[in-house]
Amino acid sequence: MKLTKILLSEKEIPTHFLNINYYLNKYLGELPKPPLHPVTRKPIGQEDLSALFPDELIKQENSLEKKIKIPEEIRELYKLYRPSPLIRARRLEKHLKTPARIYYKYEGVSPAGSHKMNTALVQAYYNKKAGVKLLTTETGAGQWGTALSMACKFFGLDCLVYMVRISFEQKPYRKTIMRLFNGKVISSPSNTTEIGKKFIKEDPNTSGSLGMAITEAIEVAVRDEKSKYALGSVLNHVLLHQTVIGQEVQKQIAKVNDYPDIIIGCCGGGSNFSGIAFPFLIDKIKNKQKGPRFIGVEPVSCATMCKGEYRYDFGDTGKMTPLLKMETLGHDFVPPADHSGGLRYHGIAPQLAFLHQKKMIEARCYSQLEIFEAARIFAHTEGLVIAPESAHAVKAVIDEGVKCKKQNKKKTIVFNLSGHGHLDLKGYEDFLDGKLK
Repeated sequence: MKLTKILLSEKEIPTHFLNINYYLNKYLGELPKPPLHPVTRKPIGQEDLSALFPDELIKQENSLEKKIKIPEEIRELYKLYRPSPLIRARRLEKHLKTPARIYYKYEGVSPAGSHKMNTALVQAYYNKKAGVKLLTTETGAGQWGTALSMACKFFGLDCLVYMVRISFEQKPYRKTIMRLFNGKVISSPSNTTEIGKKFIKEDPNTSGSLGMAITEAIEVAVRDEKSKYALGSVLNHVLLHQTVIGQEVQKQIAKVNDYPDIIIGCCGGGSNFSGIAFPFLIDKIKNKQKGPRFIGVEPVSCATMCKGEYRYDFGDTGKMTPLLKMETLGHDFVPPADHSGGLRYHGIAPQLAFLHQKKMIEARCYSQLEIFEAARIFAHTEGLVIAPESAHAVKAVIDEGVKCKKQNKKKTIVFNLSGHGHLDLKGYEDFLDGKLK
């Protein structure tokens, strides 16, 4: 019998996070450049980060351990939705008339509807253990804010979310879910912080940006020693937590005696792409394999890998974060108000920028019209309404599938479907009504 949905048992949930920095150090003898202190411009130390993060997450951020054990309490919570299914997109293959085999890892089965729960639970857990009472954060499309609000509720923490203004207006029901889990949601920039007031004064009509929302969240976090900051992408420890995705895919794809030729994910800060790619990249580095190819997909409107400069830059608009060596459009860049709110970040994770510079991963970018059309095709074939962010990956999958058809090559394409689009219907409505630019 042909398998369409490839499943794992609960006991096959990964027991450890995989640390790609260990392998980069061992096999390449080189690591991404360390963050710099925003004032001294010297490599930042553990004490410098203690105002933002608990000690355990700082250790993970700087770790060169091969793997890091997942706490049993987290693995128990992962059982709410993990292992997530790997699904063969047979109807999409048939629609494309491609000889390629296409699989997608469906992270939309989590309570928050996206991959963001994988790290939200871990961050809430370690903050709770450290005696933290309030976590502050930013969110673009609202997937991360939703995940952290849920995780904070599970661990008895308060949660304050600064949501980028344009997404705050476009995606009202994301706010409702956050509020349902007792998360407090504020449109960013806001009048609740000094830096927010400054942003509004400079441009009262700004659509906001993740860089602005990050600054506001940090300003609040550093006011009180019982408050900390959490983020859903970019930093090493966040990407580390997402490696549960790729580890499950490795087990699942082996069950059907297959192996990826191409691995694809959408890229904002880079967490979901890293989650599926890093375990396979580790195999490639460790075993000195030729394949697979790794493709990170961005919006044309905020194409950090495709168009950014590789240099040190602030992670936020207000220049409160450490300086990160990354591909960046500039910390003061305000992206156009498109519907892929989760990808509207001015930089990319330092680990991904490093790998892109080493030509170990590829970058591609598409317009929102192209990705919504890809999402429509996916809905018509596979029956899922997906997040606009995930649709970037689908567009690249379609292009690679068509290429396989033209070249008559039976390649295996695996992509990470980072979340569902049930709360992104305003974007779909605008697309169907011809209102998108």
